[in-house]
Amino acid sequence: MTGTSPPLSAPFDVGFDYTRTLGPVLGPFATALRDGRVLGIRGTDRRVHVPVVEFDPVTGDALDELVEVSDFGTVVTWTWQSRPSEGQPLDRSFAWAMIRLDGADTPLLHAVDTGSAEAMWTGMRVRIRWADERSGSITDIACFVPADSATASEPEAPAAASDAAPVTTVVTPIHLHLRHSASAQESDYLRALEQGRLLAQRCTECDKVYIPPRGACPTCGVPTTEPVELPDTGTVTTFCIVNVPFLGQRIAPPYVAAYILLDGADIAFLHLVLGCDAAHVRMGMRVRAVWKPREDWSTTMENIDHFAPTGEPDAADETYAHHL
Repeated sequence: MTGTSPPLSAPFDVGFDYTRTLGPVLGPFATALRDGRVLGIRGTDRRVHVPVVEFDPVTGDALDELVEVSDFGTVVTWTWQSRPSEGQPLDRSFAWAMIRLDGADTPLLHAVDTGSAEAMWTGMRVRIRWADERSGSITDIACFVPADSATASEPEAPAAASDAAPVTTVVTPIHLHLRHSASAQESDYLRALEQGRLLAQRCTECDKVYIPPRGACPTCGVPTTEPVELPDTGTVTTFCIVNVPFLGQRIAPPYVAAYILLDGADIAFLHLVLGCDAAHVRMGMRVRAVWKPREDWSTTMENIDHFAPTGEPDAADETYAHHL
């Protein structure tokens, strides 16, 4: 049962590097940015779009007429960002602005570095401040600055190597940093894992046993207040064989990710099944948890490295058919 210890809390980071192949329109646009130039694309109505679009926003026709535009432009509208967030173009207050570059008919969104909101206005003439190092992405434009100050003090964009290859792909890192606070029931479950125990909770109305505990029964809607300690043996209810490699994968494919129904539980959870040929894993297979060394245990389900076959006869279908 829930003790007097405070709920657990820990940082939680999620990250993924999104890689995209650019194609015949975005590729030249990115290549030009790397080279310190900006390209637009002419639409079927003769308007020039910046940033480029692959298809006409009105007719849907594929577009291919690229047009070089100026790195000077005019602020169309803007808002002030007084406290920058992680990953934004500047680490100090700045303006987010829609800027129409000379030679373009549509504005692009970017940051303007003026130092204060009082120095910012609609109609302001601005100029690109190029990044010191460019790779072929929109971040090659570090920000915009007032056009008059730019001409006096901003360095020219460094030239790309004459033999540099065209940019054909772009990698966009996406990261989310947050702090997860576990519920009281989840905290008890995690503290039990640190002791090598699997702690579930039972609904007093329908008698179902949930692991990890939910705090409330999703069927009856009542609090689950009765703790239940479960064994580390169970049954494979469903599974898939992972054959596709991906970034951060700790096991070389092929391997099996399976839903395991612990003995005495009414809901299965996802874990790895190792210790046998992936082709031999099947529904109803009996498995047991393989725990990491005791000195590596903490308040995490990762204390169980994986599940492995017990060698027992397969469970009868009716024992897990309602828990798929």
